[in-house]
Amino acid sequence: TPAEPLLLLPPATPGGLWVGRVRSCGVRGPPRGLFILATCVDLQLGTCSDAAYNRTAFPTLLEHRSREAVESSSEYVLLSVLHQLLEGQCNPDLRLLGCAVLAPRCQGGRVRRPCRHVCEALREACQPAFDAIDMAWPYFLDCGRYFLSREEGCYDPLEKLRGGPRGPWRGLRRGWSQAGGQVPRPRSRLGGLRVEPEVKLIGNIHGNEVAGREMLIYLAQYLCSEYLLGSPRIQRLLNTTRIHLLPSMNPDGYEVAAAEGAGYNGWTSGRHNAQNLDLNRNFPDLTSEYYRVASVRGARSDHIPIPQHYWWGKVAPETKAVMKWLRTIPFVLSASLHGGDLVVSYPFDFSKHPQEEKMFSPTPDEKMFKLLARAYADVHPMMMDRSENRCGGNFLKRGSIINGADWYSFTGGMSDFNYLHSNCFEITVELGCVKFPPEEALYTLWQHNKEPLLSFVEMVSSRGGRDAVAVAGTPPLCTGHLPHGDYWRLLPPGSHIVIAQAPGYSKVIKKVTIPARMKRAGRVDFILQPLGTGPKNFLLGPRKNGPGGAGPYREPEEPGQEPLGARRLPEASGGKPWWWSYFRSLGQHQPRWLLKY
Repeated sequence: TPAEPLLLLPPATPGGLWVGRVRSCGVRGPPRGLFILATCVDLQLGTCSDAAYNRTAFPTLLEHRSREAVESSSEYVLLSVLHQLLEGQCNPDLRLLGCAVLAPRCQGGRVRRPCRHVCEALREACQPAFDAIDMAWPYFLDCGRYFLSREEGCYDPLEKLRGGPRGPWRGLRRGWSQAGGQVPRPRSRLGGLRVEPEVKLIGNIHGNEVAGREMLIYLAQYLCSEYLLGSPRIQRLLNTTRIHLLPSMNPDGYEVAAAEGAGYNGWTSGRHNAQNLDLNRNFPDLTSEYYRVASVRGARSDHIPIPQHYWWGKVAPETKAVMKWLRTIPFVLSASLHGGDLVVSYPFDFSKHPQEEKMFSPTPDEKMFKLLARAYADVHPMMMDRSENRCGGNFLKRGSIINGADWYSFTGGMSDFNYLHSNCFEITVELGCVKFPPEEALYTLWQHNKEPLLSFVEMVSSRGGRDAVAVAGTPPLCTGHLPHGDYWRLLPPGSHIVIAQAPGYSKVIKKVTIPARMKRAGRVDFILQPLGTGPKNFLLGPRKNGPGGAGPYREPEEPGQEPLGARRLPEASGGKPWWWSYFRSLGQHQPRWLLKY
């Protein structure tokens, strides 16, 4: 009965529960107690590593008696893949709410229950995402069963995520609250699994070319403020893309140039770093190796390793840091911002005939690179100015874009290295003929480059073919792939044969057609069958009406043409929904409570 005292009994094990007072009886599951006494232990769950607390207790509210039991549970597996299933919606809020039930907060020997009002608000916001993929609301997120009210001493598991009453964003949140905005939240790696495309923008690689440095600072400020103001475009961009900004790759060179100041800086003063190295000539020359192996039948020309002799020369610490960065994060898209002209160039920067100063030297992804370059140039007001007398007017007939080697050839460039070693598409943007513009010119420069920067970054969501591994007839270039199986591939419009394969598994081949206009990234999933365990022609994949993909040799629906729910209806045959494959390996512990039918 409500408010009826419950006799306190000694716990059966050191980690057992002491129950204080309950409000109802006869309900299956944990009692809705005012508090639960327990022995606190360290929270060691990867998926919950960014929770606002670091101590939990066993047994949990779901009666898991050890960390191993939690990690092997279907509830924990669900939290680990929710971001993928819901395509980024409600992340990381929903995951942290689930962690507060799977691994409840333990503080001062008491287990703290999460707040019911937080659960109810999140369910109202996230229910449409579950309905869209035809998934039932998880039982352990029953707001009336595992949660408490404020009066009962609950805690908000999302408080740290929002900045908290004492968090670093408190003043900023208060300042923007009248606009109805929310603070940009830290992006979770979902227990180590990245599920958004990674984009980087780098400025000031040459220390005296400072416009890029300032543009990226403007961009950071703009993204934060527009997110807070509730801009649908910016919120969609930041919720679906991981954007990395490096305003100054060459701070030492910048200090030299800044000492002379705008209007006095020479053409080369401050260009190099403190070791007198040109950072955009300091990367390994992999382009020569590409030209060598490209003519060898069957030789792979992607992920070209760094030759040992490269390390015998002078390698700048800035260059080493960027190379380490590239190896740590599977970037899909990148731009390097320079100054001295007004044009967008793209790889290759080194001519296929080294003696040729100016020679068109395209990559196998020439069409894609031109699309990326045009995404920037076509919305830049000065690059589209028809006057040949303007800065960069000599590139007017080319549409203000050019193949790098066709402009002038050089080795050791960062863009070629990105493409051939880490498989990231990088373009080079020359922002203007003045390398060190005066302060009063910066805002106008920002106005000219704001839309081009946004348009370029959006290419990974509007053009990116998600989960495409290799295209027949070209090397598997710019495949941002991860050990967990999440990968990205930029593709131009047209039909492509996509192949997924791994040692010990059957090969899966699909035909993917990219339409001329796309509203969002397409998705193609592969399920590889172990060799010798079943029919070799048994290839599971998305249905024709699946999430942006198609079965083998069938063309996909154009992504973004229909609402998410319309593309993810249950199979007419009565089979399991497409997302059930994530849980097949759980055997008898499969979460059938997620099925609606």
